[in-house]
Amino acid sequence: MAADTKSARVVIVGAGPVGMVCALSLNRSGIPVTVLEQEPAPVEDQRAASLHPSTLEMLAPLGITEKILPLGLVSSAYRFHDRVTHSVVAEFDLGLMKDEFRYPFVLQYEQYKLTDSIAAEYGNAIDFDVRFSHGVTGLSQTADGVTVVADAPDGPIEFKADYVIGCDGGRSTVRRLAEIEFEGFTYPERFIKTATSFDFGTVNPKVVFRNYFSDPVEWCNLFKVQGKRPPGLWRAIFPIPQDESDENALDPERIEARLQKFFPKSGRYDVEYVNVYGAHQRVAASFRKGRVLLAGDSAHVNNPIGGMGMNGGIHDGLNLAEKLTRVVRGEAGDDLLDLYSRQRRHAAVKYVQAQTIANKRLMEERDPAVRKKNFDELRRTADNPETAKAYMRRAALYDSLKDAAAIR
Repeated sequence: MAADTKSARVVIVGAGPVGMVCALSLNRSGIPVTVLEQEPAPVEDQRAASLHPSTLEMLAPLGITEKILPLGLVSSAYRFHDRVTHSVVAEFDLGLMKDEFRYPFVLQYEQYKLTDSIAAEYGNAIDFDVRFSHGVTGLSQTADGVTVVADAPDGPIEFKADYVIGCDGGRSTVRRLAEIEFEGFTYPERFIKTATSFDFGTVNPKVVFRNYFSDPVEWCNLFKVQGKRPPGLWRAIFPIPQDESDENALDPERIEARLQKFFPKSGRYDVEYVNVYGAHQRVAASFRKGRVLLAGDSAHVNNPIGGMGMNGGIHDGLNLAEKLTRVVRGEAGDDLLDLYSRQRRHAAVKYVQAQTIANKRLMEERDPAVRKKNFDELRRTADNPETAKAYMRRAALYDSLKDAAAIR
């Protein structure tokens, strides 16, 4: 078996947004890092796209935020709708936070673009080595370091480092090889995501860039992203009934019927992307096992309602990079990595998991009395500036950061 000749103090598995942000942060601190990605090139997928104010603020010291601001869509408000009555239930205006948030808006910027921009600009920097077509197959650790084995185009290759970080998604190979339990549950239904160039915003004045439509039969999330060209793309996420097959859900006529039911229009929808996927609420039993660490979806997964997953994952990556830098430099003992696990697992459970579970319940509630109670509470919260600000602090994950930082 070939051995890698480059000296990396940290190996990161997974070149998604969490892995690349973590790698960049470590590299900026002078820590040599190698990123291993099983795909042959950056994947252009239609996954997460909402960067919350707290995340933009945390990315700013790396020089990322100012680079991507002109490339994304600035969303200063989000709305909750009642799909049954076609009414707006509540609007939360992030402009209220202009004196508190450095970036009082959400930036709609697809995660693959964030990953691409980091890989293109920094992936060939000194001590920042990104290897595509390197799927990890083996992992072992001793008291002195870790060994990672990857299948490369020219055969298996062995990497040695002080630490390995699993940023390789919900089906994490690193987590599996480290034998870390992934606790939680899987939803019985699946979701379908479609992307269309039809511009909902120009024909429906009730729609903003980020929308949540509650419906006891078929709720919907509707978001706009920049896409590759004007007028951009609108992503619509719907639940799929348990008795509906993937084949039926993906049938072009069924997709057309679903979109026409949501917003009737003349002519067919131009659908540029469609995908069916399952959703889970799971958290790793620990984010650390010896010299193996987890961040992002490798450590926790959740349903997509609220845009918490990628943001919480980037928060993981930056928290870990700061602590790991101190450990590698000899400025702190490795028990600091246990603090990382405690802080970020707490944030995942108390905030990311709790909020996304609550969001889904709000969207799908069937009881008319409970729906009315939920809507009345949302209206009261949004109409009072102080309660609206408290709601937005929590939704933007500022509360989670403050709460986690208090853990020692």
